[in-house]
Amino acid sequence: MSNIIIGTAGHIDHGKTALIRALNGFEGDTTNEEKQRGITIDLSFSNLSLGQQNIAFIDVPGHEKLVKNMIAGAFGFDYVMLVISANEGIKPQTIEHIEIINLLGLKEIIVVITKKDLVTTEELELKKEEILEFLQNFDFEIKFISAVSIYDENSINKLKTLLFSIKNSTKQEENFFRFYVDRVFSPKGIGTVVTGTVLGKKCEIDEKLFICQSQKETRIKNIQVHNLNVLEANISSRAALNLQNVNITAIQKGDLITKKGHIRGFDGIDISFKCLKNKKLNHNQTYTLFVGAKKIDLKVLLFDCITSLEEGYATLKANEPLYTVFGEKVILRSGNETICGGVILNPVIDPMKKNQKKRLLEALDKKDFISAYNELLEAHKKGLGIISSTQRFALSHDEAISFAKNMQNVFVDEKELVIYPLCTKDEIKDFIKEIYTKNSYALLSNASINLRLKWASTAFIQLVLDELENEGFLTKDGSLYKNANIKEDFTKDLENIILQRLKEEDITPTAPYNIYDDLDIDRKVGDDILKSLTSKKQIIRLQHNIFIHFESLNKMVKIMKEIIKEEGFIELSNFKEKFDLSRKYLITYLDYLDNFSDIKKVETKRIFL
Repeated sequence: MSNIIIGTAGHIDHGKTALIRALNGFEGDTTNEEKQRGITIDLSFSNLSLGQQNIAFIDVPGHEKLVKNMIAGAFGFDYVMLVISANEGIKPQTIEHIEIINLLGLKEIIVVITKKDLVTTEELELKKEEILEFLQNFDFEIKFISAVSIYDENSINKLKTLLFSIKNSTKQEENFFRFYVDRVFSPKGIGTVVTGTVLGKKCEIDEKLFICQSQKETRIKNIQVHNLNVLEANISSRAALNLQNVNITAIQKGDLITKKGHIRGFDGIDISFKCLKNKKLNHNQTYTLFVGAKKIDLKVLLFDCITSLEEGYATLKANEPLYTVFGEKVILRSGNETICGGVILNPVIDPMKKNQKKRLLEALDKKDFISAYNELLEAHKKGLGIISSTQRFALSHDEAISFAKNMQNVFVDEKELVIYPLCTKDEIKDFIKEIYTKNSYALLSNASINLRLKWASTAFIQLVLDELENEGFLTKDGSLYKNANIKEDFTKDLENIILQRLKEEDITPTAPYNIYDDLDIDRKVGDDILKSLTSKKQIIRLQHNIFIHFESLNKMVKIMKEIIKEEGFIELSNFKEKFDLSRKYLITYLDYLDNFSDIKKVETKRIFL
């Protein structure tokens, strides 16, 4: 089934809700306050179907004080149905709604002139010309213009036919599912249900999802689209999702539901903006941001200006994380005034100098992603993750890699999805050279170098190792690299070095991995040496990370037995009086005593049999 979402716009009392009722029988004004005041206060959702075509309607309030609710609904529109009464024509909220949908980049509109029964045919034609002339000031694509009266069934049926001639959603498939919550409720015996518009990709029953604001994982128990249970909800579907293991208090209107790992939250975002006519955005002033169904007060910091601008770039600073993606449209308001619209250019905040940030925003504004990557690499010299490109640039990983491959002087790790400035290669090379210069017996693998340089991927390290091998600095022995100037097999020498070290460390031997790091040897090589020494009984393994020289262990056992002989027992307290060791060593030696046939453990004490 094809789905499109049509949202209403227009001045209060121009017949938006009555028009929806005439089209599909849905009564939008359901609350007592709406019925008493005769106006729409909150958003209402309904639909109209014909065969495999479905039109979802989002009806918005027209009152000037309720524009904030109108904006929350407008983010989900595919098309806008601009409703203007024939007897009143364009009014203040008509203009404000038009300006808002224009700021949000909604270009495809349907013009419906209502209450045509209240004017003559000549007056209706004049009103139509007046409306079209006004709309020429905006870059809209008018799908059609239709005049109706809710008391004229033919005009309503004609409008239905025209609406069903629109077959496609304007929303593009993106790299991952997104869903702004616009309502939350908990039907008895059902659990928590949220409604919203499906963005990005479809969702399916039993799919795992992630609530960004509460950082909580959940699963879809059930999906309804227009009160029908379905297996999936596609882009531009108005959907109700029944969420598993989510308390109604853990989610609220404006929260973003998506897939785990795709979006990170930041307390700031960078935007480009353009103000409405005769409006300006002031530096260091608090405004209300609208993005999706989210509404939040935050501070605006202008670029290159400490007074006010009609258009430009700005950083928006909030007191909570913002979960946004590149290219999302935003609205900024002050009180009941709409000030400007903007586009999110930088949803991921990095530590950057101001002039560098400005260059980044200029590149992003033009979708010049190669230049944007270059600016970001200046701030991420130890690797820029392509995995974040879905949020940063609204690019798939394949698209991001394709852009990266066209860059100069970078190394692209396609497997790990990281871009490195090629100059960073010298840092890895110097690090490796220093190890092998200081320690001729160093014997390291790519993996063991990666443990020390966690920021460098194994593919990038391998590039450096290959160069050092070609330069004759290193030679490869299986997966290990050794100093090219040493020809002999020095494994035996390493055995002696480790054995001698453990002998010198006596009863407080160092953990194996610390020894390996100190000697610059690969962990597997070190483990093999310890196994060899253990099999020869030259060292004894007491725990997984405690290996002791056999002479030191024999000495310690002799001392512990002397304590038992003198005091009748040994336990942690009197053992520590003799040896100021950590509990780790004391307990290990006490446990080792249990291996002897002449020793018995009684509660916490060891005694002779």
